[in-house]
Amino acid sequence: MSDAVQTQSNSKFNKRVFSGIQPSGGLTLGNYLGAVKRFVQMQNEDFETIYCMVDLHAITVWQDPARLKNNTRELAAFYIASGLNPEKSILFNQSAVSEHAELGWMFNCVARMGWMKRMTQFKDKAGKNAENASLGLFGYPALMAADILAYHATHVPVGDDQKQHLELTRDIAAKFNHDFGVDFFPMIDPVIGGPAARVMSLRDGSKKMSKSDPSDQSRINMNDDADTIAQKFRKAKTDQDALPSEESGLENRPEAKNLISIYAALGDQSLEDVLSDVGGKQFSAFKPMLVERAVETLSPISGEMNRLMLDVSEIDRLLKRGADKARAIAAPIVQKTYDIVGLLKP
Repeated sequence: MSDAVQTQSNSKFNKRVFSGIQPSGGLTLGNYLGAVKRFVQMQNEDFETIYCMVDLHAITVWQDPARLKNNTRELAAFYIASGLNPEKSILFNQSAVSEHAELGWMFNCVARMGWMKRMTQFKDKAGKNAENASLGLFGYPALMAADILAYHATHVPVGDDQKQHLELTRDIAAKFNHDFGVDFFPMIDPVIGGPAARVMSLRDGSKKMSKSDPSDQSRINMNDDADTIAQKFRKAKTDQDALPSEESGLENRPEAKNLISIYAALGDQSLEDVLSDVGGKQFSAFKPMLVERAVETLSPISGEMNRLMLDVSEIDRLLKRGADKARAIAAPIVQKTYDIVGLLKP
């Protein structure tokens, strides 16, 4: 589809953002800088913003029920503590709005098996044991398309690893519109990455920061207190050379690039601006700067998360209110989809 057609197709839709994170526990600095910090920025731009805990996606692999409920509330607390305002953004858990599952089934009937088989994330998650993976894991991208298109969202902030799924969402929207002769679903625009789109391990700058790394020293957990944050950055792996003054000097220096990128993202600075300030410094001089900025930015988030988790009834109240707002948008869109497809729904 040409850019001209895409622009024309989207011109009638309100500028609306949708994105979500799985409540699978173990929230890290990568979740904040790679996604949620960008979510917060977009709620203050010219968009209607809808953010979700995608708990239906989480159960494509086994989840302990009690832990899933706790993780969903913890993720909501993380969103709010990071600056997502339930008065500005719609915040809810996916399973509370049944239109996601309803539209997901219809998109299962639009998407093609060949499309799903090309999804690299399924191959990565299923590994060599693909025959034992759940059908839900295989069909995950159709539900993701429903998450987005149930709101006629036009923009979706995601990481690089989800870009292929967004391309599939566009394919599903285009095929639906073509098959039924309508211009009903928008062609979404991905907003790739966040202030630091890829945060790497503090122990190995060539690996992504991960909750599954056996070393807790490799990551900043979003519920770490100030002393723990400071200690982890002080012990973060570095090299022996002075910091460069230009970005090209970070090539083949993954640990240096990671720490500089984190510092820049935490302070809403570009790499170029940071390097012009710190170029020539040794890590012994730079790390205290990084520790100060990280503690100042992150410890209030962890403190507020912990406070919110002491009163989960308030989190549940906010999520219910968000689900009601979300359903008010999604229900008429899904109702119209039923009508277009030819399904009777009173």
